[in-house]
Amino acid sequence: MKVASSRIDTKGTFYSFLIEKNKYEQAYIDCMENTVNNLIYQQTSANKPGMLLGKIQSGKTRTFLGVMGLAYDNDYDVVVILTKGTKALVKQTIARLHQEFDGMVARDYMRVYDIMTMPDNLSKWELKKKLAIVVKKETKNLDRLQAALFETYPSLKDKNILFIDDEADFASVSYENNTEKNIIEMRVIASKIDHIRASVAKGSFLQVTATPYSLYLQPDEREKNDFIKYEPVRPAFTELVPIHDKYVGGDLYFDESDDPASPAYYLYQEIDDNDLAVMKKMDLRRVRKQNILSQKNLTNINRAVINFIVGSCIRRWQQDRLREEQEKYAMIVHTERGKKAHEWQEQLLYRILRDLSQLADSEDKLFIQAIKDSYRHLMSSVRLVNTPTPTFREVLIEVKEALAEEMVVVSTVNSDKEVEELLDFTGQLQLRTPMNIFIGGQILDRGVTISNLTGFFYGRNPKSFQQDTVLQHSRMYGARSVEDIAVTRFYTTRKIYNVMETIHEFDTELREAFKKGHDQGVVFVQNDLSNQIVPCSPNKILLSNIVTLKPNKRMLPVGFQTGYKTYISKTVEKISVMLRQLQERSPKVTDDAFLAPVSKVKEIITMIHSTLEMEEGYEWDLQEYLSILDYSLLDADKKYIWLLVREGRNIKRVNQDGRFENAPDTPSGKKGELKVARDLAVNYPSIMLLKQKGLEENGWRGTPFWWPVMVTPRNMESTVYAKETVK
Repeated sequence: MKVASSRIDTKGTFYSFLIEKNKYEQAYIDCMENTVNNLIYQQTSANKPGMLLGKIQSGKTRTFLGVMGLAYDNDYDVVVILTKGTKALVKQTIARLHQEFDGMVARDYMRVYDIMTMPDNLSKWELKKKLAIVVKKETKNLDRLQAALFETYPSLKDKNILFIDDEADFASVSYENNTEKNIIEMRVIASKIDHIRASVAKGSFLQVTATPYSLYLQPDEREKNDFIKYEPVRPAFTELVPIHDKYVGGDLYFDESDDPASPAYYLYQEIDDNDLAVMKKMDLRRVRKQNILSQKNLTNINRAVINFIVGSCIRRWQQDRLREEQEKYAMIVHTERGKKAHEWQEQLLYRILRDLSQLADSEDKLFIQAIKDSYRHLMSSVRLVNTPTPTFREVLIEVKEALAEEMVVVSTVNSDKEVEELLDFTGQLQLRTPMNIFIGGQILDRGVTISNLTGFFYGRNPKSFQQDTVLQHSRMYGARSVEDIAVTRFYTTRKIYNVMETIHEFDTELREAFKKGHDQGVVFVQNDLSNQIVPCSPNKILLSNIVTLKPNKRMLPVGFQTGYKTYISKTVEKISVMLRQLQERSPKVTDDAFLAPVSKVKEIITMIHSTLEMEEGYEWDLQEYLSILDYSLLDADKKYIWLLVREGRNIKRVNQDGRFENAPDTPSGKKGELKVARDLAVNYPSIMLLKQKGLEENGWRGTPFWWPVMVTPRNMESTVYAKETVK
């Protein structure tokens, strides 16, 4: 990114100190200097903020602290940091400020305060220091800030103040359930901030977030009961925070996860709704047997705990072998908000640990087999990384020691008080023992940092997913070593995983658009009541009901069983006959592909849809598929589409890793279907129709079936297709 015309001082005391301390790479330096340039020379406010846009857990805080230092050197006297409304985050933020600016604080160049404990008798000498004031985004804190600036210390009004809204709440608007109370509260907070900012000599406003999409896509106004108007929040400028080389995000979880040669292939572990039901409330009928490990309805939570312990032991063994300091590890269980559910989950997890310990003491066959299964599973990904590999016997010894010495502890985190008690001196959740399992709800999504997370058991399933809540809840992104990734596992339902994947695709495409100028370059469309594709207002999209289309994207049904032979064989044969006739009449044939009328292709797709039965958590929306096909015909006069037909395929329904097969097309080689289809899909889509034998020994129902794979045009614009919009 090109650096803005620099009229700022980049050699000042604070910035030089941070540059030397943190050894920022040039990309971060450019980002920080551009941001301060824009803050100085552009008008910003709560309704038109500067935007520092990073990815979740990607180093945004480190970057905005650099912005702070550079701002201090360029005539800003006070920085007000607005945090989410928890005491724990205030404590964490203050700890981070002292840690980052330790040299400046020690030399008495600056002071750091929590607005609620800020002294009311600061001297003129003290007020001449650079000030950092941390303020919770709630009315009492903002009233206290206003009193400090206008009553207790009126001289501060004449100073230049930078307001930094960390994890900006205004980026989290839910348009489906946007209640009057929510609108009023946001309006009050925004108004208070803007009133304070407007009353000082120079007040600049910077928002820092990873989930700004509702902020960019907000309407011009929103009214409730004819008198409440919610004004839009539109950025004055946007700077993208660079991504460091240790960052793990959606690319790993959702793109690399299809590559068996990558450790990412093993990250996601599917659970079902029954697993979440077990975690919801105490039900002793679910834990009838004396030994919890033998209960089938607890299989996945048992597996998650055991994999976490075994994975931690593998990493600690590796560190010991390499003569590195042995790390402590963490796992999160986040399925419910209620304290009663958390109490039950803590009891359940301790019972699992108790049973594991008892079985380990007696070297029970069930225990040995459970550890062996976990070892084999984890080593599938560990062996893909260049690191020492322990034997099963070595891992077994480590696991038995961990259980005997009580190296695994469970902590419930569902209140500010509990978080505060668990924070270490750096403001992160303290890892008390080598293996720590944290149970929590909403409190865990509010920016609280947890290091060395390798286990995520996630089940929050809101009626309407919002990007910021879902991804922040799971805490699955952040700085991770490839060695830790090899033993990391993420447990959730297929439905939640699919929504997260959708959000990741949306995130990726919008980021590319922001680089071009906010939301320019992304088309928003929907299917209207007459089944016509029409433009869609961006602010009305629901993130849980979208499909992100991009050039040459591959789209196919996954996670299905065929209908029974009696019911589908005639339909399958009819499709075969239709395809032979279409090929004979085609105006053009090339590379085994031929042009077919779009109307006939849609008829065939509809017939195929009737022969497949989707499993729970998987969906193939026929209307959506046909709508996307229509939209992908970039030229309205196009009446034909490329079809690539291959028969005699014999793919298994479930692969060796227990996953539904998702690659019926062959991607490599000169004649590979995917390559041919992508070469043909230039101005309109191509569709591969692959006839499978459907043998019983491969998991099917002993009857042939057709499997369609659509490839979108290479020349199409990036598009967000909304299956449903806010009314």
